Amino acid sequence: MNDFISIFSDADPTNVSTSVKLLLLLTVLSLAPSILILMTSFVRIIIILSLTRSALATSTMPPNQVLIGLALFLTFFIMAPTFQEVYDESLEPLFDSEIGLEEAYDRATGPFKEFMAQHTRQKDLELFLEYNQSERPETIDEIPITVLVPAFVLSELKTAFQMGFMIFIPFLVIDMIVASVLMAMGMMMLPPVMVSLPFKILLFVLVDGWYLVMKSILQSFG
Repeated sequence: MNDFISIFSDADPTNVSTSVKLLLLLTVLSLAPSILILMTSFVRIIIILSLTRSALATSTMPPNQVLIGLALFLTFFIMAPTFQEVYDESLEPLFDSEIGLEEAYDRATGPFKEFMAQHTRQKDLELFLEYNQSERPETIDEIPITVLVPAFVLSELKTAFQMGFMIFIPFLVIDMIVASVLMAMGMMMLPPVMVSLPFKILLFVLVDGWYLVMKSILQSFG
């Protein structure tokens, strides 16, 4: 143990600083998937895209890789101002040895807290504050990150399912019309999905459905 301490006590401060930065980078990379999924717009986007595919009744088209890739790029596009602010206010000063790790963490969480607070319902936030027995915060900075993240995810889930429901309605109408026509014709052995699928795809293409879905997602974060 003494030998381990002596190594760092006799080491060049520059090398120690570099080691700390490398350790910090590895820690951030290990937590990046959780940060990307739970503290950004990714949850809402991937759920809406998945529900759109389900409404079309195309279980494997587009493939999961395409949906996840599209959701990731949309997330980076929407979160670009937040990521840039985190880099300018936290990471760059830290790498230049202008601030310490604790101050860098406080600066990094600020932009994420502002983004999540804008899209978190008051009801969801109060639920976790009451369970955590925390005092009512006066500002966004006073909200614990352990409270804000689950409240934000809960709000995102509700918003995503609300938007997904609105996407489902026109396709549900087509399914009902096709099923009624087939029953009236006595063709009960023919699955309505097989007949309605081409009409749903045709409708989706005619109204430029993917454009409308992307537009709705972007406007929901506006």
